Order: sequence, then C-alpha cells, then structure tokens
Amino acid sequence: MGSGSSEAVILLVEDNPGDVRLIEEAFTDGNIENTLNTVTDGQAALDFIYRRGTYEDAPRPDIVLLDLKLPKVNGEDVLHEIKHHPELDHVPVIVLTGMDEDLIESRDLDHDADEDAILEKPIDPGEFVSIIRSFEQFRLAVMRED
Repeated sequence: MGSGSSEAVILLVEDNPGDVRLIEEAFTDGNIENTLNTVTDGQAALDFIYRRGTYEDAPRPDIVLLDLKLPKVNGEDVLHEIKHHPELDHVPVIVLTGMDEDLIESRDLDHDADEDAILEKPIDPGEFVSIIRSFEQFRLAVMRED
C-alpha cells in the first residue's frame, strides 16, 4: 500500500464546546485518521477557507463539518461560500443540525442542495463514523485515479 499520509484534513465549524468534544471523541473511537481544525463561528470559517488573517497558512479541508446556527456569519452562508469557492466546491460538507425532520425535509435536499450529508444532533457516533469513512474512502479513491 502507499507510504503517503491518508489523513484527511477536516474543518469543524461548531460553536458548542460540548458538540466539539463529542465529535472529537467520535473520531478517536472510530480510529479515523485526521487533522481536525476547529473554528467556532462563521466568520472564522470564512477566514479559514479563504486563508485570511491568522489562517493564512491553513490547509485546504478534505471534509467540512458545519453547524448551521453560528455566531457572526450563519452556517448557510458559509455553506454557500464553500460550494462556490473554486478550490473547495468538490469538498464534501456534512451539515450538523438540531433541526427536526420536518424542517430537514422542507429544505428540498434532493434539488440542488449544497450539503452532501446531514447529521442531526445529538450525533449518533456510529452513524457519524460511517459517514466520515464513506467520504474518506471516496476522497482516497479519487486521489488514486488522478
């Protein structure tokens, strides 16, 4: 097998410290190799993806975990920016939401939705790890084809 690093660079955009801790634990428990970068508001997320200010040397994320309810800049605006960024439009975005199913269904996810997956909070660790692994495998398969 390859000797290169298979670590995914993951950007977590989440303002709730408890949810951040749960996500970190899910990565550890699932033995997911990753570099987890955490920002706590929408403005910091935009600075990270555009490599501005303290994030000028930020790596390009392979996966973005995005809470929709964020201070400063809301998650939907961050999602839109990621999906319209020329170097990030292919990056999977997993939306973390506390919305109930009626609201999720009303978002019309099958029609030109920007997000690639939705995880409801509280996050089920098994489902979370499964979704992350599916994107990691996809990313690695794409890298091998290039």
